[in-house]
Amino acid sequence: MRTVEDHLAEVLAAVRPLPSETVPIAGALGRTLAAPVRATVPIPVFDNSAMDGFAIRRADAIGAAADAPIALRVVGEVAAGSGEDPSIGPGEAVRIMTGAPMPADADAVVPVEDTLEGFAGAGTVRIVREPRPGAHVRRAGEDAVTGAELVAAGREVAPLQASALAAASVATVAVARRPRVAILSTGSELRPPGSPLSRGQIPESNSLVLLGLVAGAGAETVLRDSVADDPAELVVMLRRAYELGVDAVIMTGGVSEGAYEPVKQALAGAGGRAQGVLGGPMTFAKVAMQPGKPQGFGVAASGALLFGFPGNPVSVAVSFECFARPALLAMQGRATLDRPRIVLPAAVDWRTPAGRRQYLPVAIDRDDPARWTVRPATAGGSGSHLAGGLALAEAYAVVPAEVEAVRAGEPVDVMLAS
Repeated sequence: MRTVEDHLAEVLAAVRPLPSETVPIAGALGRTLAAPVRATVPIPVFDNSAMDGFAIRRADAIGAAADAPIALRVVGEVAAGSGEDPSIGPGEAVRIMTGAPMPADADAVVPVEDTLEGFAGAGTVRIVREPRPGAHVRRAGEDAVTGAELVAAGREVAPLQASALAAASVATVAVARRPRVAILSTGSELRPPGSPLSRGQIPESNSLVLLGLVAGAGAETVLRDSVADDPAELVVMLRRAYELGVDAVIMTGGVSEGAYEPVKQALAGAGGRAQGVLGGPMTFAKVAMQPGKPQGFGVAASGALLFGFPGNPVSVAVSFECFARPALLAMQGRATLDRPRIVLPAAVDWRTPAGRRQYLPVAIDRDDPARWTVRPATAGGSGSHLAGGLALAEAYAVVPAEVEAVRAGEPVDVMLAS
C-alpha cells in the first residue's frame, strides 16, 4: 500500500494553476487572491473622534477635575460625514460625534460623560476630567497607510478580509478563477433522496456532501449526476463533463475489486472505454488509510484531474479532504492547503486499523470549557458506511498507522472540518 503523502504528491504534481480574473469585492468572497492587495487610502482615512463629546485644545482643560471643572464656550458641531472644519480658539470647544473628522485646531476629545452638562448645555460645557494628550482621537493611517499590503496573494477573501479591503477603498481584486467540477455518483442502487425505495436501493447522498465540500474549497459544481453500474453510461457523463470544460471530475464508487466497478472498467488501463473521451488512463491504488483505501486518480487529455473515490459516504468525505480539496486549492494558488489541526484528549477508547492511518469523524465535547475532548461521532464505530454519524461530526481524529488503539485521555491530532 502507498502512503497518503505519496498519493497526494501524485495528485498535486498534476495540478495546473488556473488563470486570474478581476472581480468586485463582494464577488471575491470565498475566492483566492491572485495578487497582493494594498490600501488605496489610509485607515482611518482622516483624524476622527472615537467618542461622542467635545473637540478641544487640550491646553484649555489642564487641571480639570470634578471639584474644579473648567468651562469652555461651545462654538459649533461636527457630525459624522460632515466636511465642516470649525475653528476653535482659546477657551472654546466644538460638539463632535463618533467618527466625525477632527477640527484642525483641536488635539483631544472630551467624552460627554466627562462633562457636567453633556450636550444639554446652553452654549457652555464644564469639563470635570483632564484629558490625556491626543485623548480619543483616531489618527489617519494608524491602522494602515496608503500602499500598505493588506492581504497577501494566496489568501482567501473571507468576510473579515473583505471588510478590511473595503475600508481601504479597494473596489476590485484579482482572484483565481473558480475550478469547475463534475460530481458523478456511480451505483445502480442509488435513488434521489425522498424517492420510494425498492429492495436493494438506497438514497444517494455522496453528491450532496461533495457539493458542499467543493463550494467550501472555492470551486463550483457544473455537473452533478448519478449513473448506474454501466461503463458506457459513465462514458456519456464524462463526455458531458468534458464539454463543460471541467477542471476536475470526482467519481464515487466503482473503484474497488467487485464485479461491477464502472470507473475501473471505463478508465483503467489502455483498454478503458473512456479513452479518447477524457483521456487517461487512471491508475488505481490501495492507500494506507481508513476509510478510503481504494483510490483512483488520473489526468484527462484536457488536463482535468480525475478522482475515483470509494462509494461509502464517510470514505467520500475523507477522500475529498485528503486529496481533492488540496488539489482544488492548489489550482487557485492558495497558500495553505491543509485544514487547521488541534490536539485534544480522547473522551473514550476506540479501535484503529492495523497499518493504516485512521481518519475518524469525531464530535468535540465542550461541556468543560477548560478541557475539550473528542469522541467518535457515531456509536457504531468507524465504518465507512455510517453516514448518519456525519451529522454530528465536526472534525476528524487523525490517528497514525502505528497506533493500535486510542485510549481515553490520550492526546489525539484533530483535523477541523471547517
